[in-house]
Amino acid sequence: MFSAFERFVAFRYLRARRQEGFISVTAWFSFLGIALGVAALIIVMSVMNGFRHELLTRIIGMNGHLAIYSHSQSPPLTDYEALTAKIKLLPGITGANPIVEEQALATAHGKATGVVIHGITTADLESRKAIVDNLIRGQFRFFDRPNSALIGKRLAEKLGLILGDKITLVSPEGNATAFGTMPRSRTFEIAGIFDAGMIQYDSTFVFIPLEAAQKFYQLGDGVTRIEIFTENPENIAHYKQELQPLMMGKNLRLFDWQQTNKEFFSTINVERNVMFIILTLIIIVASFNVISTLIMLVKDKGRDIAILRTMGATQGMIMRVFFIAGSTIGTVGALIGAVGGLLFSWNIDTIKKGVEFLLGTELFRAEIYFLSKLPARVDPKEVFLVLFIALLLTFLASLYPAWRASRLDPVEALRYE
Repeated sequence: MFSAFERFVAFRYLRARRQEGFISVTAWFSFLGIALGVAALIIVMSVMNGFRHELLTRIIGMNGHLAIYSHSQSPPLTDYEALTAKIKLLPGITGANPIVEEQALATAHGKATGVVIHGITTADLESRKAIVDNLIRGQFRFFDRPNSALIGKRLAEKLGLILGDKITLVSPEGNATAFGTMPRSRTFEIAGIFDAGMIQYDSTFVFIPLEAAQKFYQLGDGVTRIEIFTENPENIAHYKQELQPLMMGKNLRLFDWQQTNKEFFSTINVERNVMFIILTLIIIVASFNVISTLIMLVKDKGRDIAILRTMGATQGMIMRVFFIAGSTIGTVGALIGAVGGLLFSWNIDTIKKGVEFLLGTELFRAEIYFLSKLPARVDPKEVFLVLFIALLLTFLASLYPAWRASRLDPVEALRYE
């Protein structure tokens, strides 16, 4: 497509001589602008993908993909065992856990904080990878004890608790007595501490045995909901259709993770799209730099172009020479920017820790961003899309100056030489 002569002349023009230093500087700025734009776009998109993936994994890993509730607040679900058995037989269902979820006040060592109680069986708790893979202290076999409890790492730090310590849970609903309503409380022993990596769960969730939760909240043999896990949470609509026949004629409600966290994930998607558009403007600005660089190069090389034309170079050859010069800046800049963006994304948490060490401050606070570390997830399709956009813009930016160079009249260029 491009001859050796055209490539030689184009690369020669990119290596400006001393008297052409300004053109060389503008070419470098164009190159750096494209590289930084591509790198920034890849890094930001990777971080946004990482946020979405980590939050999705932790949210649905702790709460299930679907949840079945009773329509009325009381009585709770009482025939959950038969319903749970039928749900587990459906294709694509990986688990169904009846649980008791209620709020309580947790106190220990003179400190108190609000928590969310999850009453669950030992077998169901062990099937949850979000807890099993993140248990940092204790063992699941201790959870079989009637008064055992599993708590998050940040809750343990807040209340000053370690394995074997006691934690007192106070129900918001008290017992009616002759002297008025008395608060209902019960003491549990810490059997394990987990670190889910999400502050919302690590600081508020308390897991206790299902029977203990039923007695503590006076639910009898009932539960508050059934949490369901599927093979593909992204295809949640299919599983909802499969579950509908099992709920016919029963006073039940079905919610999925998308309904529960709709506003949360919608906000992330909007921010992701807006950031993509904003950072693409960096590449567009760099493309305009390519145009200005080539226009100055064409103006400076007017005499050379005229001599090449008189020696037999066609308009097409001249146009291809300057198109190669402009597209080379864009191609090399985009490729180097992509490599830099990928390396930065793959090592972003290490880089964050290094910057925090140098500045002596915390850049990524878990209390604000929900996660305990900065995530990044590179999507190959998005990387190729960014490269395609960068190359397309620089190729288009090279066309007009190259066309102008090809239309240069040799007679006019040499008239005053």
